[in-house]
Amino acid sequence: MTEQSDAESAATEEETTRELTTSSILSSSGGGSNNDGTAGAADAAVPPSEDAPEASTGGGDTASVVDMLMGKTAERTLDFETMIRDTQIRVWKSLKEGYEYDSIEDESDQYLRKNVLKHIEMAVIYVDLVGSTQMALEISPEKVAIIMSSFAQEMAYVIKQYNGYVLKFVGDAVIGYFVTEANQLLTADNAVNCARSMISVIRDGINPILDQYDYPELKAKIGIDSGQSIVVRYGSDAKMSHVDLIGPVMNIAAKIQNKAAPNHILIGSDVYDKLHPETKKMCSLMKWGKDEWSYRSRKSGGIYSVYEVSPIDVRSDSPGHPQE
Repeated sequence: MTEQSDAESAATEEETTRELTTSSILSSSGGGSNNDGTAGAADAAVPPSEDAPEASTGGGDTASVVDMLMGKTAERTLDFETMIRDTQIRVWKSLKEGYEYDSIEDESDQYLRKNVLKHIEMAVIYVDLVGSTQMALEISPEKVAIIMSSFAQEMAYVIKQYNGYVLKFVGDAVIGYFVTEANQLLTADNAVNCARSMISVIRDGINPILDQYDYPELKAKIGIDSGQSIVVRYGSDAKMSHVDLIGPVMNIAAKIQNKAAPNHILIGSDVYDKLHPETKKMCSLMKWGKDEWSYRSRKSGGIYSVYEVSPIDVRSDSPGHPQE
């Protein structure tokens, strides 16, 4: 056997090993176990359910009353295990076959064009990929493009799962929004639970596949704020001119995201104030010096409070349910 055929044989064997290992991951229940020995996030998933139990309103319990107001009886349960598995399959196909994702952003474009110059109450989520510059130094530009594209579009899928719109992809960041129709409580909870699911999708869906190819793991920083944004159209062509959102909520969501640590979620107090009491239990007030954070509340004029949201605990928690 020649030296060249030996090298080709070794490369084929390495690729076969990767495919077998990846297939094992894809057939698992969502990422296996974590480094600390705890079960994967999908183990904590709640099975799909058509009929959620009705919330009790007896005894004057605050959470129960809010459950009733939020329409808990109509909520649908997210099959989180399927979300993780589908993420792994798509990312694996992207790396192996150049898989192309279906468009999601078009729905946002259609919605905005119908509402030009309107002021819309919404929650804005800003998701930024951490470490993309270092990644670009370690692997080829083609692979970086595939990984960043897969990351952005997987985040877009999660936004869609939680009844949100994808506004745009900006470099290595994703901006989405959740429109407040009749009930602001639903919008706030959907935005926060979307962010928590994003961290788990990165940790338990994307990273196990990247690990099989010796690519660096991904992490994200997420910021969420809520308030009014105005829809603007840059040009006179109703169908083709660029449409976008402007307003302080867009800016503050980006500023909040910039203060987050990798794989951390920060939300403004305008979001926190609208959360379900049970969701609020996952939040803790950030304490910064005046030199670290000086933005003021649009309502009170005082320093605008920011809260950190705990990620999904794979040992005891499950993702929040999208609510309509």
